[in-house]
Amino acid sequence: MESRCEPGQMGQTPAELIGTLEAKARKHFVNTGGCRMAWRCFGAGKPLVLVHGGHGSWLHWVRNIDTLAQGFEVWVPDLPGYGDSDVPSAPELSSIVDATAPAINELLGAETIVRMAAFSFGGLVAANVSAVRGGVDRLVLLGAAGHGSARRPRGELLAWRAAQAANDDQAVHSAMRHNLAMHMLHDPTRIDNLAVEVHTSACMRTRFRSKEISRGAVLAAALNLQTADVLAAWGEHDVTADPQRVIGALFEGRDGRAGCVIQGAGHWVQYERADETNRLMMEWLEKGETK
Repeated sequence: MESRCEPGQMGQTPAELIGTLEAKARKHFVNTGGCRMAWRCFGAGKPLVLVHGGHGSWLHWVRNIDTLAQGFEVWVPDLPGYGDSDVPSAPELSSIVDATAPAINELLGAETIVRMAAFSFGGLVAANVSAVRGGVDRLVLLGAAGHGSARRPRGELLAWRAAQAANDDQAVHSAMRHNLAMHMLHDPTRIDNLAVEVHTSACMRTRFRSKEISRGAVLAAALNLQTADVLAAWGEHDVTADPQRVIGALFEGRDGRAGCVIQGAGHWVQYERADETNRLMMEWLEKGETK
């Protein structure tokens, strides 16, 4: 059975679990591309950059960082317009890429070979950073946006900003749980208080609107510029894509590309099926020698 990082485990609340992880981080701030980016670093080894999704933060990787940091030096940013980072210079994908690629160079060195893993909108960011910067030898895309093909919506999302303005915490909590069920997590038993805390905090601190970018057909162009070997995975029930269709169109039969489906999972696959996703990422990222 999959181990789970749950509220109440070892007596910890979600805030305490997040605080425990935060306490392990070495925090850095980098000024690039016209904004100040926050980065957190964990572990030691070859560098691995994790990129969160839209309406997200570094905590999209809350159930993955400890495992990945056993084999890599894990670098996790808040992208421009999210979390602790400043708003980017323009409301465009290129502005985020133009801040993130130089930040990696400043933190790790322009000649350093890195590996990357990214989620949702972050997949577009990472694929473009890899294309612009180079020096990425292996790339994992989880639930990547930008494929431009059909989505499979489960239901409507609930607005929560009026409840936030009215300081109605219960209404906010209920809306966030509903939205997680509609968009992020397939199995309702996986919608625990930690997931709600991470999602709520990230949504409230999101200042960059990624939806229109994510729904465009822009991933293929970035993939065609890759020198990295790319693994893409979607949850079986991901509402943002038909996994088999996207894998067939963009990954099957392409040199240096592979695709797979994680059974039983929704969009936020690295949270809902953390152990399986961690194994998948570690196996792919550890393959071969650094180029």
